[in-house]
Amino acid sequence: MRYLDLTLPTPSENLACDEALLDLCEAGDEHEILRFWESPEHFIVLGYSNKARTEANLDAARSAGVPVLRRCSGGGAVLQGPGCLNYTLILRIPDTGPLAHIADTNAFVLGKHKDLMRTVLGDTVEAHGTSDLALGTLKFSGNAQRRKRRFILFHGTILHRLDIELVERLLPMPSRQPDYRRNRRHREFLTNLERDTAPLKSALRNYWHATKPFTELPEWRVADLARAYSSDEWNFRY
Repeated sequence: MRYLDLTLPTPSENLACDEALLDLCEAGDEHEILRFWESPEHFIVLGYSNKARTEANLDAARSAGVPVLRRCSGGGAVLQGPGCLNYTLILRIPDTGPLAHIADTNAFVLGKHKDLMRTVLGDTVEAHGTSDLALGTLKFSGNAQRRKRRFILFHGTILHRLDIELVERLLPMPSRQPDYRRNRRHREFLTNLERDTAPLKSALRNYWHATKPFTELPEWRVADLARAYSSDEWNFRY
């Protein structure tokens, strides 16, 4: 597996980069990829099928100057920004095994990351719902995927110093929530790890054997997709 530690200048470019990597592998690049990025500015990201006005406080976001974008994968709305480390996995889909099916992929990757995080953070890390990691019952990581014929885009967040009060202001209670949330507000449900990300990155790289740098970023494809990610037609389609 190859690795890419790259944050691009704009929210749309960072979202576009994940999809461009998936497209590259699907088109014939046989290498799996692990990417890290962390946005220097805040922005809301809707899941692919989310309704914008239901899952985001659009007026509050507009007043705060926080843009609202939509990603290509499923899941719920999140706030991106400083203190939110993102990882991206581009994984080959085998004919059989856990990566061959959506639910099994979630369980497989989250199970592996739960065990990995326990070695870094302690034994209170748990996998909850379909796509969360938590310290006990306090969520610090949400995850989502998009699948093509040959490769999966599996990406997630790791909260380490995100402004949770800003999450409270900009995101309403989600229309769908896992049972373990028990209708808790964001400030009662989310937590930060409050630690440097270098050991987390190193642990993830070691686990996935991401030893060789990735250097063939398809910049033209990122730019093309970023234009789409910047459009109201895409971001407010629902």
